[in-house]
Amino acid sequence: MTDLVDVICEAPEWEAADLETLAEQACRAALTWLALDPSRFEISLLACDDARIANLNADFRGKPQPTNVLSWPADEIDLPLGAPPEMPDPGPDGPPYELGDIAIAYQTCQREAKDQDKPFADHVRHLLVHGTLHLLGFDHINDADAAVMEGIETRVLATLGVPDPY
Repeated sequence: MTDLVDVICEAPEWEAADLETLAEQACRAALTWLALDPSRFEISLLACDDARIANLNADFRGKPQPTNVLSWPADEIDLPLGAPPEMPDPGPDGPPYELGDIAIAYQTCQREAKDQDKPFADHVRHLLVHGTLHLLGFDHINDADAAVMEGIETRVLATLGVPDPY
């Protein structure tokens, strides 16, 4: 099995969290649930702190404060409502398709997990499933899209033994 997620760790706090394993589990589960072969894809994950993600949030969203997770799809993917995304097929001998980048902030994740009385690992898995869905074109800008995305997240997380986060 090849690595789906390439983790770049900028915040040493993540080392004890075994983020590599959590990321592989969560991202792989999201792709598998959507009937996409995880071996055909690649995701880059930046494990950072609140200061770094606040800078990224300011640069890319105009919001100069920390957030839990950010995602940057490599390509815009056509996503018919309620259907699996139409993904390019690199073929059996082609290199993995780069879905995009995710950044996740340790302090915000830790604070949210504590405030919501959730295990840290479960919260991180949820945010990584969420980020992966964004890379695939899912969004939650309106209520209908949010309901679709939250429903998928809940079902994917259930395959990992994570309770409904909503």
